[in-house]
Amino acid sequence: ISQLPGWSVRPDGSIVIATGNDDVLGVYTCTPYNSYGTAGESQPTRVLLKDPPAFTVRPKEEYFQEVGRELMIPCVARGDPPPTVTWLKVGSVGKSGAQVDGNSSLVFRPLVKEQHGVWECTATNQVASVSTATSVHVLGTSPHAVTNVSVLPLLLAANISWEPGFDGGYFQRFSVWYTPLVKHPPRAHHDWVSLSVPVGAQHLLVENLQPDMSYQFSVLAQNKLGSGPFSQIVTSMPKGFPVTTVPPEPPAMTMHVFLSPPQALTANETVRGVLLQWEPPAQFSVALSGYALELRQDKSGWEVLDRSIPSTKTQVLVPGLIKDAFYEFRLVAFAGSYISDPSNTVNVSTAGMEVYPSRTQLPELLPQPVLAGVIGGICFLSVAVIFSTMAACIMNRRRATRIQKRRQDPPLVFSP
Repeated sequence: ISQLPGWSVRPDGSIVIATGNDDVLGVYTCTPYNSYGTAGESQPTRVLLKDPPAFTVRPKEEYFQEVGRELMIPCVARGDPPPTVTWLKVGSVGKSGAQVDGNSSLVFRPLVKEQHGVWECTATNQVASVSTATSVHVLGTSPHAVTNVSVLPLLLAANISWEPGFDGGYFQRFSVWYTPLVKHPPRAHHDWVSLSVPVGAQHLLVENLQPDMSYQFSVLAQNKLGSGPFSQIVTSMPKGFPVTTVPPEPPAMTMHVFLSPPQALTANETVRGVLLQWEPPAQFSVALSGYALELRQDKSGWEVLDRSIPSTKTQVLVPGLIKDAFYEFRLVAFAGSYISDPSNTVNVSTAGMEVYPSRTQLPELLPQPVLAGVIGGICFLSVAVIFSTMAACIMNRRRATRIQKRRQDPPLVFSP
């Protein structure tokens, strides 16, 4: 055995073969012996070579499908002996409602919100087990619960942060809910207080909390289809004022940022759509970054229509409105990482209005040089037309005069 490359014998008598190939095929026996001899060889054992599972068809990394539709995800593996293919949703407990067809493909019929997540395909035989994973995104649903909610206790305050869940295919907003833990509440149920989170933020500072009192915090996500489930409840206690006889250090200089909402938002109907006009915020301590336009239709949830309006613009054209509908519009201003409160809301009813093109764009004006050239060309053309008309009138008048004069002159008589 020592003469075979990669073969070795352990002290307990086991044979170790580093690389399996056709050389290892065959029947083996083991014969123990010592100084007194041997009692004989063991029963023969046969060594066979088998192939571990290998995927011939892997699922894609991600799948996106509408809720209620059918989705099929393939997963095919080969091996010797042929492997068994199973599917499992990562982190799921109990049945998921999915099926596996005869080709080992995962079938969702129909696709439901609870089947959103990571799915793992595993191929197993007597030799080994291999796995591959894919993500299923279910569109057209309410948001999923946020995860990793954490609370940082501060002085009479708490900073709440989280990681958003899947938005269901629509823009989602967040709100933070909190309530104090009272040992002997006056009522059987205590009230929760909710605070709206600015657009795009994943944290919120909750202020004016009582010292030495525990609070419960939870985060709720919402989109146009409704609310998702509340996140896990996290309990925390804000810090109180420290008791010390040492004179406090002078407070650090902090810059207070002021950003008031856009002002005087108005809406006017034009031939191209609804023209929204506004005035910049009255107070802002840092330079404006831009504006975001929000709308909602028929009292539904607010949605962001355009989040990239330049700070230099004070008007925007909104085409693409549906006839016989009721719309509400409002603006928020951005200054760095700060977001203002919403502006006043304007109402627009499209009853009797035309259906405008669906592309939203800002109204553009011609540059002054081009505008001057256009006006000059129009003026030149107008003058040319006037001169041409006057010249034609003068020529016609002279021609009529010559004809009349010829008629009045006596005929000329020539004698031989």
